[in-house]
Amino acid sequence: MPEKKELSPLEQKANWVEQYRFAPEVAEFGRVTSVGDGIAWIDGLSSAAIDDLLELEDGSQALVYSLSQESVGVMLLVETSGLTAGTLAHRTGRRLSIPVGDSLLGRVVDPVGNPLDGKPAPATDRVGLLEAPAPAIIDREYVDQPLYTGNKIVDAMIPIGKGQRELVIGDNGLGKTSFCLDMVVSQKGRDVLCVYVLIGQKRSSIVQVVETLRAQGALEYTAVVVAEATALPGLQYLAPFAGCALAEEWMRSGRETLVIYDDLSQHAQTYRELSLLLRRPPGREAYPGDIFYLHSRLLERSTRLAAAQGGGSLTAIPIVETQQGELAAYIPTNLISITDGQVFFEQSLFAAGMLPAIDVTRSVSRIGGAAQHPALRKEAGRMKLDYLQFLELEVFTRFGTKLEASLEKRIHRGRLLRDLLKQEKLAPVSPEQELGWLVAFNENLFDPIPGDRVRSAQEALFVRIRQSGLTLEEPRERWLALAKEVLGPLAPSAAPGPSERQPASAAA
Repeated sequence: MPEKKELSPLEQKANWVEQYRFAPEVAEFGRVTSVGDGIAWIDGLSSAAIDDLLELEDGSQALVYSLSQESVGVMLLVETSGLTAGTLAHRTGRRLSIPVGDSLLGRVVDPVGNPLDGKPAPATDRVGLLEAPAPAIIDREYVDQPLYTGNKIVDAMIPIGKGQRELVIGDNGLGKTSFCLDMVVSQKGRDVLCVYVLIGQKRSSIVQVVETLRAQGALEYTAVVVAEATALPGLQYLAPFAGCALAEEWMRSGRETLVIYDDLSQHAQTYRELSLLLRRPPGREAYPGDIFYLHSRLLERSTRLAAAQGGGSLTAIPIVETQQGELAAYIPTNLISITDGQVFFEQSLFAAGMLPAIDVTRSVSRIGGAAQHPALRKEAGRMKLDYLQFLELEVFTRFGTKLEASLEKRIHRGRLLRDLLKQEKLAPVSPEQELGWLVAFNENLFDPIPGDRVRSAQEALFVRIRQSGLTLEEPRERWLALAKEVLGPLAPSAAPGPSERQPASAAA
């Protein structure tokens, strides 16, 4: 069979002209009746539906958001200076999407994929739908693989699994963003792709986040989706869905992903603003009645897929802000009920210098030890319960109450543990370092060391662990030997300090 001759571009155009046939084409046009505050009202689009993408003759773009008998209310995604009443609008027939793929790594884009970092548009021919159905139950797998945050408190007592939805909650200025940046930095070398979504924040804060990720070498495996405070409300509303669509593409191809939504309080306020402008009936705290559904359909897309679906995962870390620690407010209670646990940041701990200011008493992971390495789970053991009991006992010491010797030992151990749990920002701890200090603590190796030298002793142990090449699969005896090698010479020759119980090896 003879080979088909490839036509030149000129011949292709000539063939197209020959084969073209005139035919009537029907299009529906509407006309803008009013515009302002990031929304517009359009008459004449009787067949428009919710979430239809519209184009206007001045170059603006809009998304249908509200329907009435006379007109449709739209949120503007692109607004030009020429947009006025009387501008023609028509349906595009397209669904809202964002470019996806590895070309987005290291880039800063807005929720519709336009670059914000001064570089050319991402080179990709694939797009992800901003609104997509969550995976079916039969397409999901159990969440039983650990996602290491690099935080000593969380990895030991509030473990997070790949595919989990863990809420980060607390007042403004307590270190929630720093904790999430630590989590992204901690994924370096772990084959986890990250998406950081910034919603309604001022430009200086956005630049600081991006530059921090770049300085830590984390931007190379991270995509940043930005809708700053001066952006149109429609873009701020779409930002978390755009970040989710980016991560979903990687999850569907079998990769592990992590998405940070910073933060959903601002997202909810933007949704309330748009709803009130477009005359939707307000409910509790003036939020529309479907605000719960808004966040639940977003976070429900986070999961770990079954092997037949590629086996990828999407871990969601939404941030929500409280006012004066009020957990019972509308948006925080919604998100607490949607997610699989929360990491709570407490103002009093921050003021006392306990950084990160994570309140263990009100933090929980509903996945728990199911997503924790067996060695870490064994060493962490009763630590959270013991720590909570210590916090209750410590209250009595404030009144000068005389305690029994056994209680004094427990309080000494609790204060030692609190010092060991303190952590500087942008200093994530590897799971091997986590296991090393837990073994040393359980064997009372920190007890003889003076309190002002405990943190430096822990850092020396971390350095030695990094050099040793030990893994979590190594026998406990090797970890214990390494801890004794580092911490033994740091203890004074005098009798050791008080201890609650015998070392685990002696007890065994």
